[in-house]
Amino acid sequence: MLNSEGGTSMKLHSTLLAACSLVALTGVASAETLTIATVNNGDMIRMQKLTDDFTKDHPDIDLEWVTLEENVLRQKVTTDIATKGGQYDVLTIGNYEVPIWAKQNWLLELSGMPSDYDEADLLPAIAGGLSVDGKLYAAPFYGESAMVMYRTDLAEKAGVTIPAEPTWDEIMAAAKAMTDKDAGIYGICLRGKAGWGENMAFLGAMSNSYGARWFDMEWKPQFDTEEWKATLTDYLDMMNNYGPPGASSNGFNENLALFQQGKCGMWIDATVAASFVTDPKESKVADSVGFALFPEKGDLGNRGNWLWSWNLAIPASTTKADAAKAFVAWATSKHYTDLVAEQDGWRAAPPGTRTSLYENADYKEAAPFAEMTLESINAVDTNKPSVQEIPYTGAQFVSIPEFQGIGTAVGQQFSAALAGNVTADQALNNAQQLTQREMMKAGYIK
Repeated sequence: MLNSEGGTSMKLHSTLLAACSLVALTGVASAETLTIATVNNGDMIRMQKLTDDFTKDHPDIDLEWVTLEENVLRQKVTTDIATKGGQYDVLTIGNYEVPIWAKQNWLLELSGMPSDYDEADLLPAIAGGLSVDGKLYAAPFYGESAMVMYRTDLAEKAGVTIPAEPTWDEIMAAAKAMTDKDAGIYGICLRGKAGWGENMAFLGAMSNSYGARWFDMEWKPQFDTEEWKATLTDYLDMMNNYGPPGASSNGFNENLALFQQGKCGMWIDATVAASFVTDPKESKVADSVGFALFPEKGDLGNRGNWLWSWNLAIPASTTKADAAKAFVAWATSKHYTDLVAEQDGWRAAPPGTRTSLYENADYKEAAPFAEMTLESINAVDTNKPSVQEIPYTGAQFVSIPEFQGIGTAVGQQFSAALAGNVTADQALNNAQQLTQREMMKAGYIK
């Protein structure tokens, strides 16, 4: 039999156990899981590997990743946010979507970021594309323009010089000279996979450099013009004569792999690829890569005007806004850049978002492409991507909600032409008709 003191002690012990259990249960209940939708490229995969740095400071936040191929990601997050599905707490989206979605009140404003976040350090060209009425609605993870990446050893062997500011004629001549199909080397690798952010990102930029435009001032499609015909004809000639087989299935990731394996003499694509093609751990040709600005056609003085950023945004449908903001701030901070540099070297730091990165001597020494990346980004004028008058803004895309569908449908036509299923003229005619039909349906033209 217990004495009164022992009974009291036992009761106290039980009470403490119950209290501890309650605290434990409360702790479990208060932990939040953020579902993050992201793209399956190298920078985003690296971010996932480094998130222990975030969770050690935020033990009450768990991270769940949904990692998707670029076209699939766009489809899923667009459907979810438009229907207020609430599947995701953090979205990886481009500078195309941000202003359109912000105006629809689909995104939360990124106000109240940590005091050391230093929003003023963001590159103006990048931050401007993520803001509406001076308010930031997404934080840039990395930014890019486009440029030429080429094999210096193959160029030397072929006896060609690729200037820092090449023309398309010089690029086509170099592609011919560097092609050695018997050795499995192709003079040029370009995007062919259909998608408004895949082949049409490249072809949109190329068309700008050729003096083309998507629409005239009355929103009439322009695929029946000489500028678009010249763009598509030269693209198909390059790819059919000097490109790899099966190019109509190749997007960014596929061409990156080809270049890293030594299969491409040149690759014209996003500046962000520079850190991957010069990575000796991943690229067989890391010590033989040169860089040049995006080509121009003749003396038009327009080098494509490609401007893109992958950004982290918070959908208005989330119920975990504070936790989501904490993650976004971490992943796009100066601290994160330092973390990448510590783990993988300064060359791997996410490019194109912060002025301080391009003032960092260690980065400039480690990244031979840094100066050209910054020059390419700063040269972009999204208000005037074409030398002709236009009613829209955007760089390699058109900043209207309908562009996702139109751009992908046009991309399918041009990919079919690359695969040999239709002629260039048929593809352009189909693009003209389908774009006109969609613009009439949307009320832009009658």
